[in-house]
Amino acid sequence: MDPRRRDAARTRKALLDAASRRFAADGYASTTVRDIAEDAGVNVALINRYFGSKEGLFEACLMNLVEESRQEASTGPDRIAESIAGLIAGPKGDRGHREFLPLLLRRSGDERIDQLRVGFLRYYTERLATAAGWHPGAGDDGLLVRAQLVLAASIGAVVFRSAGLEPLATADEGDLVGPMRDLVDALLLRDTGPSAGE
Repeated sequence: MDPRRRDAARTRKALLDAASRRFAADGYASTTVRDIAEDAGVNVALINRYFGSKEGLFEACLMNLVEESRQEASTGPDRIAESIAGLIAGPKGDRGHREFLPLLLRRSGDERIDQLRVGFLRYYTERLATAAGWHPGAGDDGLLVRAQLVLAASIGAVVFRSAGLEPLATADEGDLVGPMRDLVDALLLRDTGPSAGE
C-alpha cells in the first residue's frame, strides 16, 4: 500500500475516533473542530480536507457507526442478542464509536444533524425488526416498537458503561449475551401474530 494513502487512512481514523469521543462527551454544538484536531494530534485544516466541515465529520462518524452495526442489525433472529452484545462491549480499547451511541439520544440544535441522528435510529430499529419478522407496510408496528425498546436498552447499557457503573462497566461480550438474549426473546422473538394474547 502507498505510504501516503496509509498515512491518510490513519489520520482519518484518528479524527473519527477523536470526534466520536468529543461529540459523545460534549455534544455536537459544544464540540469545536479545533478540540477534535488537538485530540487527534493533527492540524485542524485536515478536518476540512477529509470531511469538508464539522457537519461532514459528524456524518462520517454516524456512517462509521452504520457500517459497524450493519452486520449486527441484519443478522438472523437467532444471532440478534450475540450481535448486540458485541456492539455494546466491542473489542477492548475500541470505545470511540460505542461512546458515540448515547449522543444519538440528544438533540444537537442543528436540524440537519438531528435528521441524521433520527435517521440512524430509524434505520437500525427497522433492521432489527426485519430480522425478527417485521415487514414495512404490514400495518402492524408493534414489532418495530419492540425493536426500538431493544435499541434504547442497548444505548442505555453503553451510557452505564461510560459512567463506570459496575458490574456493567467491565462486563465483556460473554457476560452480556445471556441478559441480552432474555431481552431480545421477550421483546422481539415472542409470538407477534394476530392470535398472540388471545
